[in-house]
Amino acid sequence: MAVKKGDKIKVDYIGSLDDGTVFDRSDAHGQPLEFEVGAGDIIKGFDDAVIGMKPSESKKIVIQPEQAYGANNPKMIQTVPRDKLPPGDPKPGMVLMVSLPNGQQIPAKITDVAATTVTIDLNHPLAGKVLHFEITLRKE
Repeated sequence: MAVKKGDKIKVDYIGSLDDGTVFDRSDAHGQPLEFEVGAGDIIKGFDDAVIGMKPSESKKIVIQPEQAYGANNPKMIQTVPRDKLPPGDPKPGMVLMVSLPNGQQIPAKITDVAATTVTIDLNHPLAGKVLHFEITLRKE
């Protein structure tokens, strides 16, 4: 039976970037990705791609940033006083967890370190990137 909105499904996947770099794969988590189709729990392009798939079917898809994590937003790059960071020696490339007002934690990548300030990028690490997925729908 073909997948439709509202179905709970399990998929195996490999996610990569344009250059072939793998950024995520279900076997690295030791289990398939399980979600309800159309519930908005995963990126839209992936959610849309599984509709109509049949058990054991595999497909390759390409998802543009608008259907994934969005474009890189320059407003999400901020300079903060160094004394607002946790103690330590910040370096470009380090990732900090930042708490939002709603309590959610998001990663912030340090992009620049100056004497009294640090520039952090709060964009999702995959924002602005074209994503490639190889998806296989599980039979269960």
